[in-house]
Amino acid sequence: MPLYRFCHSLTLLCLILHCVTSSHSIDIHPQDKKSLLWFKSSLHDPNQSLSNWVGSNCTTWVGITCENTTGRVISINLNSMNLSGQIHTNFCNLLYLNKVDFSHNNFTCPLPFCFGNLLNLSVIDLSHNRFHGGIPSSFMRLKVLTELVLNDNPPLGGSLPFWFGNFSVNLERIHLGFCSFSGGIPESLLYLKSLKYLDLENNLLSGNLVDFQQPLVFLNLASNQFTGTLPCFAASVQSLTVLNLSNNSIVGGLPACIASFQALTHLNLSRNHLKYRIYSRLVFSEKLVVLDLSNNDLSGPIPSKIAETTEKLGLVFLDLSHNQFSGEIPLKITELKSLQALFLSHNLLSGEIPSRIGNLTYLQVIDLSHNSLSGTIPFSIVGCFQLYALVLNNNNLSGVIQPEFDALDILRILDISNNRFSGAIPLTLAGCKSLEIVDFSSNDLSGSLNDAITKWTNLRYLSLAWNKFDGSLPSWLFTFQAIETLDLSHNNFSGFIPDINLKGSLLFNTRNVTVKEPLVEATNVQPRVSVVVSDSNQLSYDLSSMFVIDLSNNLFHGEIPRGLFGLAGLEYLNLSYNFLSGQLPSLQKMQSLRAIDLSHNSLSGHIPGNISGLQDLTILNLSYNCFSGYVPQKQGYGRFPGAFAGNPDLCLESSSGICDGRIPSNQGSYFREDKMDGPISVGIFFISAFVSFDFGVVVLFCSARTRKYILQTKA
Repeated sequence: MPLYRFCHSLTLLCLILHCVTSSHSIDIHPQDKKSLLWFKSSLHDPNQSLSNWVGSNCTTWVGITCENTTGRVISINLNSMNLSGQIHTNFCNLLYLNKVDFSHNNFTCPLPFCFGNLLNLSVIDLSHNRFHGGIPSSFMRLKVLTELVLNDNPPLGGSLPFWFGNFSVNLERIHLGFCSFSGGIPESLLYLKSLKYLDLENNLLSGNLVDFQQPLVFLNLASNQFTGTLPCFAASVQSLTVLNLSNNSIVGGLPACIASFQALTHLNLSRNHLKYRIYSRLVFSEKLVVLDLSNNDLSGPIPSKIAETTEKLGLVFLDLSHNQFSGEIPLKITELKSLQALFLSHNLLSGEIPSRIGNLTYLQVIDLSHNSLSGTIPFSIVGCFQLYALVLNNNNLSGVIQPEFDALDILRILDISNNRFSGAIPLTLAGCKSLEIVDFSSNDLSGSLNDAITKWTNLRYLSLAWNKFDGSLPSWLFTFQAIETLDLSHNNFSGFIPDINLKGSLLFNTRNVTVKEPLVEATNVQPRVSVVVSDSNQLSYDLSSMFVIDLSNNLFHGEIPRGLFGLAGLEYLNLSYNFLSGQLPSLQKMQSLRAIDLSHNSLSGHIPGNISGLQDLTILNLSYNCFSGYVPQKQGYGRFPGAFAGNPDLCLESSSGICDGRIPSNQGSYFREDKMDGPISVGIFFISAFVSFDFGVVVLFCSARTRKYILQTKA
C-alpha cells in the first residue's frame, strides 16, 4: 500500500512538472525568428552573448520575451553585451515589439530609420552607445511611445525636431543627456501634457530659458547654453522633485517663487550668473535634501534661515561656495540637524566659526576655506564625530591645534593651511589614524616631528611647508606605504636627510604604480602643486597622480642619501637652498622624474653621465653649487639652459665642440624669483595649501536617500 501511494504521488508530480514545462515553452513565431536571425547576422558579438539563439523555444533565447499564446516577440533586452555592427532592416519586421533595450553597447550606426515601422513600441533605450546623426523623422509615427532614452551617445546631435512634443500623447520620459543636440527646446515640448521626466543635460542647447506648462516631476537642463532669468515653473509647483539648471548662463536674482515647490528634494542652480542677495522670506521646504547655489555671484548675508527642518527631514547637502556672501555664518545653520555636507568656501565671510557647529552630529564634510574667518576652531567640533573632511585653509584663524581633536578618529582630510595657527602638533593627533591628506602649511607651527604622524598609516599627502618646525628628520619619514607628496620646505629642519627605506615608500619606488584610492576616486579631492617655469608660463598639476618630495629651504647638511636617487616612481624632487655636500649620484634609475632642483647647495664633483634616458624630465636646476669638470653635449644637458649657472669650475661643450669656459652666474634667472631667495617662486615644489572638493565627496559619505538624488543630477 505505501508503494502504491508513492507511485501515485510520483505520477502526479511528473504530470505537474510536464504542465509547468509546457506552459513555459513558447515557440517563437517563425516570421519573428527569421527576423531575429537576420538581425544577429549583422552584429559583431565578441562575447558570444547570442550563441543560444538556436531552436524555437523563446525561453532559451537570451534577451527575448515572447507573447504567451502567439509567440510574437514583444520585448528585446540586449543591454551590456558588447555588441556592435549594424541593425539589420529585417529587425523592424518585429511588428509586435513594444520594448527595445540596446543600451551600454558599442553601436556606431545612425538611429535606425525603420524603427518608425514598429508602431507598438512604448519603450526605446539606446543609451550609452555611439549612435550618430539626428533623430529620424520616422519616429513621429510611434504614437504609443512612453519612454525615449538616447542619453550618452556623444555623436548624436542636430536640432530637436519641431514635432518632438506632438507625436505621442503618451510620452512620459525623455532622456537625451550627454549628446550633441543644439538649438532651442521645441515649443511643442513645453506643452506635452504627458511629459513627467525630461533630461537634456550636457548638450549644446541654447536660447532663453522658458517655462514648461505641464506638471513635471524631473527637469534636468544642466550644462547647456541657456540664458535669461529663472522661471517660476508654476505648473510644477506641486509635482517637481528635481530641478537641475546648473552650468548655464542664467542671470538675475533668485525669485521668491523658487521656494514654493511642495515636493522639491533637489535644487541645483550652480555655475550660472545669478546675482544679488537671497531674500529673507525665501525659505525652502523641509523636503529639500540638496541645495547647490555655488559658483554664482550671489551677495549679501547668508539668510539666517534658508530651509525648514524637522527631526527627520531637512537639508543634507548645502553648497553656497564660490559666491560673494559676506557677514557671519548664520547660527541657524547649526540647527540643520540632518546636514552632512557644508560648503561655504570662496566667499567674503567673516567672524568666527559658530560655536555650536558640534550640534551637527551627522556632518561629514566641512569646507569653509578661502574666507576671512577669525578666532579658533571651536572645541565643540569634536561633536561632529562622523567628520571625514575638515577644510579651513586660507582664513585668519589662529590658536593651537587642540589635543582633543583626536576624537575625530575617522577624519581623512585635514587642511588648516594659510592661517595663523601656532604651537606644536599634539601627540594626541595619533588618534586621527584615518588621515590621508594633511596640510598644515603656511602657519606659525613649530617644534619637531613627533611620533603622532607615524600613526597616520594611510597618509598620501603631507605638507608642513612655510612653518617654523625644527630638529632632525626621523628615520620613519619615508616609510608610509601610500605617500605621494611630502613637502617640508621652508622650515628650520637640520641634520642629515635620512636614507630612504627601500622596503617602504611603495609609491616612490615603483613606476606606474596602481594603488587602490577609495577616498580620492570617490571624492575628487584634488590637492594641487603650482609650477612657475617663467613669468608667463604657470602650470598646475593634479597631485592625485604625482609623487613629490620637497625638502628645500631648510638647514640640512651632509651628503644626499643614495637611496633617494633610486626611487623609480618619484616625479618631483626639490632639495634646493640647504647646505648639502658631496657628489651627485646618477639619476638613471629615476625613470619617472619630471623636475629636480638641487640648486644653492655645496654639491661638488662631476655632473653624472647621460640623462637622455629620462624622457619625462623637463626641469633641471643644479645652479649655484661647486660642480666641476667638462660636460659633453652627448650627455643631453643642452636642453636645460641655465641649469648650471653659478658653477664657475664647470665647462659645457659648445656646438663647435669646445669648452665654453666659465658659465655666467646670471643664467640662473631662468626661473622666476618671488617672495624667497630661491630660484623658483611659488616654486616647482611649493605645494599650495589648496585642497578643492568636488561634489563626489558627498557621494561617498551621504546616506542612501541623499545619494540617490545627488548622483542623478550633480556633475
